Amino acid sequence: MATRPAPERLTMFIDAVIAIALTLLALELPVPAGDTTDAMLHSVADHSKEYLAFGVSFVVIAAHWRAHHEIFGYVRSLSSRLISLTLAWLFMQVLTPFATRVITADGAFPPRFSLYAIVQVLASASFALIIREIRREHLYRTDAPPRVFTQNLVRSVCLAAVFGVSVPVSFLTTGTWAYLCWLAAPLVLAVAGRVQGRARSGV
Repeated sequence: MATRPAPERLTMFIDAVIAIALTLLALELPVPAGDTTDAMLHSVADHSKEYLAFGVSFVVIAAHWRAHHEIFGYVRSLSSRLISLTLAWLFMQVLTPFATRVITADGAFPPRFSLYAIVQVLASASFALIIREIRREHLYRTDAPPRVFTQNLVRSVCLAAVFGVSVPVSFLTTGTWAYLCWLAAPLVLAVAGRVQGRARSGV
């Protein structure tokens, strides 16, 4: 009888790839130039969008990794479908540094913005499918608290919705409104968390 691969090996592989993705983000940062302090500060200001995009992408990738790490802490075995879904999720993490370069490049804003948003939609959607597969095939340990899966599932769906809504907004309005959709993510997650809390308490 064939044994299922250990989740620890997949987790180690994921950690290594995420570390590389975060490193690639830093490698693409422009180096400030200038012969004086004032010139250096102006150079930093000129590349502010690249530095801001780096910060946003670092937080996004780190949040994805943290959620995956939390879920896989309770996974006892793997299925072939779970491995495939995890690789699809990991592919989106690897694409994020490229999408970060695209969104800060020159050219039409809606396509550049939409590429980044779509990558995040697919990342969140694939993570939601990962959670669904773990629960459906009972791949988790018996001591796994159900709320961990429920909270991360709701969070993934909310993030996919926020990034998804920002795509048409980027085509119909200015870039400011599109970015405001992303800034609304913490509020959406907070509301979803409160709704979950009331549902558990029966209020």
